[in-house]
Amino acid sequence: MTPQERTWRSQFGDALSDLTPGVALCLLILITFFLIACFAPWIAPYDEGAILTNDSFLSPNKEMRLGSDYLGRDVLSRLIFGVRVTLFLALIITFLSFFSGVSLGFLAAAFGGRVDSWMSRLNDAMLSFPALMLALIVINSLGSSFAVLVLTIAFIDMTRVYRVARALAVNIMVMDYVEAAIVRGEGKIWIVWHEVLPNALTPLAAEFGIRFTYAILFISALSFLGLGVQPPQSDLGVMVKENMQAILYGEYTTLYPAICIAFIAISMNVFVDWLLQRSSAQLPDEL
Repeated sequence: MTPQERTWRSQFGDALSDLTPGVALCLLILITFFLIACFAPWIAPYDEGAILTNDSFLSPNKEMRLGSDYLGRDVLSRLIFGVRVTLFLALIITFLSFFSGVSLGFLAAAFGGRVDSWMSRLNDAMLSFPALMLALIVINSLGSSFAVLVLTIAFIDMTRVYRVARALAVNIMVMDYVEAAIVRGEGKIWIVWHEVLPNALTPLAAEFGIRFTYAILFISALSFLGLGVQPPQSDLGVMVKENMQAILYGEYTTLYPAICIAFIAISMNVFVDWLLQRSSAQLPDEL
């Protein structure tokens, strides 16, 4: 075993030992949801669009564990596929927004001067638009396909990530080890890759969790308004919208997807808070 492997194993063991029961439970919930999303076609009892009965909002029974929706489809199957669509869309959006936002934020901080000023002012201008209103305008104009939905939310998220990444990079660029790299003649890209990025990973990881939660809530909100994922495909927001009338019949069909959204968002926020608290206690002096 190499020294680096021993170091990683030691850090992983320390992280596990620091887990509180609440954080461990939240992490278990997140892992469970991701496993459900990955194996949805094999876990779901029926196809998400299969109509199994002519009765709307049936109570749970042996054939349909969570009952039927307004069209007589199995709620459990649609919920499993809805979790899959919501989580995968949120992951793609978060990765896109982070790749673009972190890259632009680091480059703005590294080059400084007019480059930083123009990029930051343009980003501030985009931040001044209400996020939901901007998304509604774009999706209404271009349609609610998966590509438009992903690119629109990723662009909106990118402006938030840019601000965080630039602030982190600006603080790191004035450190002694960065000054030493500049004196050695290292280029801007080398400094960003070897000095700025490694020292900003922990806060960026926490920001990734926050942006991921935001993407889930944003997708669900657009779907609830009818501009997100379109039927017959399901996501959690679509299921809340489709089954709102179940409350009038004394059924809880519309609450199941809402509870899933709440569990994912709360679990991710608790895990991010723990990550920030743990990292702030272990940050080296040079940060």
